[in-house]
Amino acid sequence: MELQQILHERFGYTAFREGQQDIIEAVLAGRDTVALLPTGMGKSLCYQLPGYVVEGTIVVISPLLSLMQDQVEQLKQFGEKRVAALNSFLSPDDKQFVWQHFEDYRFLFLSPEMLASQAVKGRLQQMKLGLIVVDEAHCISQWGYDFRPDYLQIADALPAARPPILALSATATARIISDIEHYLAMKQPATFIHSVDRPNLHYEALEIEPFEKAAAIIKQVTTFEGPGIIYTQSRKKTMEYASMLQQAGVRATFYHGGMEQQDRMLVQRQFMHGELDWICATNAFGMGIHKNNIRQIIHDHLPQTVSSYMQEVGRAGRDGLPALVTLYYDARDAARTVEVATLDLPTDVHISRYMAYADAGKTRAQLVANGEMTDTAFRVLDYWMRQLAPSEVSQKIQELAADKQQQVSAVAKIVTSTCIRAQLLAYFDEQLLEKPQNCCSACGIERHAILAPYTDKNNSKDLLNWQQRLNQLLPFN
Repeated sequence: MELQQILHERFGYTAFREGQQDIIEAVLAGRDTVALLPTGMGKSLCYQLPGYVVEGTIVVISPLLSLMQDQVEQLKQFGEKRVAALNSFLSPDDKQFVWQHFEDYRFLFLSPEMLASQAVKGRLQQMKLGLIVVDEAHCISQWGYDFRPDYLQIADALPAARPPILALSATATARIISDIEHYLAMKQPATFIHSVDRPNLHYEALEIEPFEKAAAIIKQVTTFEGPGIIYTQSRKKTMEYASMLQQAGVRATFYHGGMEQQDRMLVQRQFMHGELDWICATNAFGMGIHKNNIRQIIHDHLPQTVSSYMQEVGRAGRDGLPALVTLYYDARDAARTVEVATLDLPTDVHISRYMAYADAGKTRAQLVANGEMTDTAFRVLDYWMRQLAPSEVSQKIQELAADKQQQVSAVAKIVTSTCIRAQLLAYFDEQLLEKPQNCCSACGIERHAILAPYTDKNNSKDLLNWQQRLNQLLPFN
C-alpha cells in the first residue's frame, strides 16, 4: 500500500506536512534517523504511519506519563486498538494484561526507566520489533547527565539485532544531536533538521523589579486573550499565581510535579478541553500538550537552558496564528536559576557517604531512605560512580555544575540582545533572513497588534458560586 493511501485511510490526511514523508521513507529504508521538526509539524506521524508498513511492534520511548497517555489516546482516536503504555499509571490488573499481551501490540510505549528493567529487556529480546522511537530525544542531553541517567543507557537495553532507531525532537543544538547519535549508538543516521524559527511567535523580554512581577503578569493575563501558560520555578508560586488569577475572574489553576498523577491528568484534560484558560506551572507541564490555540506563554524567570525555553514557548501558536511569549526577569534571576538547576547535583559529602556505605557492605540506596540525599542526586551519583573512578566523579559533578551555569548565561545573553529572534536562531546555528512584524521587544513590539483584548464571556458560568449553580438546577415553580 502506498504511503499516501495509508495517510488518507488511516489518518484522514490528504497530504504530508513538510519533512514528514522524507523522514518516513528514511525509516522504512532501514536507516537510523534523527528528525528535528518544530512543534506542531506532526512528529508523531513519522512513527505512527510506519507502524502500518513494517512488521513487528513499534516501541516508543517517551519521557512522561502524560505524554504517553496522550499518544495512546491519539492512536485510539485513529482507530488503533493494539496500542498500550506500560507505566506506573496502570492499575495492577491492567499492567498484568499489557504484560501478558506484550508481543501483540502494534505500538508499545515505555519510559527509559521501564526499558532499563531486566524483565522488559528480556521480553524485547524475544519480540519482533519494527522500529525503536525515542520521542523528545533532546532529553538524552537535557536530562541524562544529571536527572534521569537511564536516558544514557537506552542503547544498552536494546537487542543487538535491533530495527532502525528514530529520534524525534523539536529543538536540538549540534552538541545535542551528537549526544543523541552517540548514546543511542546510531549507525550513520540520516538527519533531517528544519528551522526552529516560528514567525508567528513574538518574543518579549522585560526587566522588572522582583516585587512587580506578579502584578505585571496578572495585568497582562487580564488585558490580553488566552489561553496561556505561566511558567515559574516554585511550586508555591504556581499556587499563588493561580489564586490571584481566580480572584481576578480568570479560569486558572496550578500544576507541578508534586501533585498526584490523577490530579495532574485532570488539569491537563481540562486545559485541553477548554475548561481552563490558564495553567500556572513549573516546567513539569507542557511536554506532549497538543493544544493548538495557546496565545501566550509567560515566564517569570530565566529558564535553565535555551533548548528548554524554546520547547516551552513552542507550545504557543500551533494553529499558525500570532502568539506572544513574554519573559519577565530581574538582576538576580540568573543566580537563582543556577541555584535551582544545581540543587539536586550530588556533593563531595554525598560521594564520601556513598563510598562509606559501599565499604561497609550496606545498600547504597539507603542513602535516600535515610534522608542523606535526594532520589535524583542518588540516581546521578550512582550512575557516575559506575562509569568513572571515584577520584573522577567529583570533577565530573563540578563540570556538570559549570555547564549549567554557562547554559543559564546563554539564556540571559539572548533575552538581553539586540534581536531575540536572531540570537535564538544563531544558538541553533541558523541565520535570520527575514524579520516578521513585531519581531521582538528588542526590535519593537506592539502587544495590541498581536493579541485581542481579554474577555471573560466564556467564564460566566464557571464563576457562579455554588448557591447560584444550585438555583439554576432547581425546577421552575
